[in-house]
Amino acid sequence: MDLGIAGKKALVCGASSGLGYACAEALVKDGVHVVVVARTEGPLREAAERLAAHGAGEVSWVAADVTTDEGRARIFAAHPDFDILVTNAGGPPPGDFRQWDRETWHRAIDANMLAPIELIKATVDGMMARGFGRIVNLTSSSVKSPLDGLGLSTGARGGLTAFVSGLARSTVARGVTINNLLPGTFDTARLESNFAAQAKREGKTVDQVREARLAKHPAHRIGQPSELGHTCAYLCSVHAGYINGQNILLDGGSFPGVF
Repeated sequence: MDLGIAGKKALVCGASSGLGYACAEALVKDGVHVVVVARTEGPLREAAERLAAHGAGEVSWVAADVTTDEGRARIFAAHPDFDILVTNAGGPPPGDFRQWDRETWHRAIDANMLAPIELIKATVDGMMARGFGRIVNLTSSSVKSPLDGLGLSTGARGGLTAFVSGLARSTVARGVTINNLLPGTFDTARLESNFAAQAKREGKTVDQVREARLAKHPAHRIGQPSELGHTCAYLCSVHAGYINGQNILLDGGSFPGVF
């Protein structure tokens, strides 16, 4: 399928690895000119080189921390206008809410709620003026199905979800859609580190932890980043103009509800 977005320009955050990289890869393969962003220059530069070898779209990179004013200013000084925005940030660590102080909450909210909102604020008016825009926020399946211990992530991303729901209604008439992708269990380095931490806590091997997780999973497998990447690319396409303000769950059927 021709997504109709060749030549469009996209900003993809957290794109040096994992799900952010997968989104950038899918867009580049469809001819989108992609600017990838992450905090650490070395891995980001290497990711940009791999992406440039994959498809028709041009690839640029900016090493920046999007949770800071300075980091965002660096991005938009180099690339002021975007047709597509994919926000993405690693989730805060799990824990007991009794141990989280005000500063811990602020860090989580800055990364997983306020930074995406600031990026949207910097791009959405230009998108509406040009009559086309696609904004996709990578959040988490825990927004729909909260888990004990993930309150920092769920709280911050839940705030972003509510904000987007209202904003999306005011942008779609001018060609700009805003949606959220809610990934479940995907094959990323972060998942492997979570398995390793669980194995250490429980005195098991990583393989035992992984096998136990898969045994409970309806698909009996872990999602591949490319599956999320292609879904993201479709949401950014000209064909998805009537999908707006939605929370799209990609979890292989793990959510035990109807809606």
